[in-house]
Amino acid sequence: MCGIVGYTGYRDAVSFMLPGLRRLEYRGYDSAGVATVDATGLAVRKAVGKVANLESLIAADKPRGALGLAHTRWATHGRPSEANAHPHTDCTSRLAIVHNGIIENYRELRRCLAADGHRFRSETDTEVIAHLIEHHRSDGLAEAVRRAARELRGSYAVACIAVDAPETLVAVRSGSSPLVIGIGDGEMFLASDIPALLGETRDIVLLTEGDIAVLTPDQLAVRGLDGAPVRRNRTTISWDAEAAEKAGIPTSC
Repeated sequence: MCGIVGYTGYRDAVSFMLPGLRRLEYRGYDSAGVATVDATGLAVRKAVGKVANLESLIAADKPRGALGLAHTRWATHGRPSEANAHPHTDCTSRLAIVHNGIIENYRELRRCLAADGHRFRSETDTEVIAHLIEHHRSDGLAEAVRRAARELRGSYAVACIAVDAPETLVAVRSGSSPLVIGIGDGEMFLASDIPALLGETRDIVLLTEGDIAVLTPDQLAVRGLDGAPVRRNRTTISWDAEAAEKAGIPTSC
């Protein structure tokens, strides 16, 4: 179990992502990391241990950008280390992904990608996803994520950003790994659980099995693994951060 948050909009992504990670730390505290995109490219920061260690690192070297992903990890494949912490990048460090769940066929995919020249830096099943998306990049980020997802076996939630899509966040859910989207005014939020979004928006969309969501600051589009558009209803949550805290929530999607 791991925690995912993401943001695309008009403000500093880290300003949402770090508080969101703190609210999701019950989902994992072996390591934490962030990735952002701005005009200079992709910036990644990682730290072993709790989110507080990442916050200390970022205080001295803050990544900029209004598009970002962040993650807090409970180690499954690979020991807790900076190399195994999320986000993971492709060979060129032009895209980054975060992941919750298990990729059952990662060994097979890793062998094929390595034979094709991809260079791996970690022991995780997650890094395979970054390289698989890179492998399919010829038709754009959203299509690359869709094609990669069709090759993955397991239960997972994945989110991806890339330098050449500077306002776009793509997420996919398969199986029981939850993902929820928060809808703001000129900004969109992504998280594993609703508490990460509290204080930012009450309007949410829950992704279901096989959903791929493409988020830009002003638009949400959802389609299936077959590429066909699907409709997901917006829900308004009635409780706020204070009420959730008093009720003992975290609530899983």
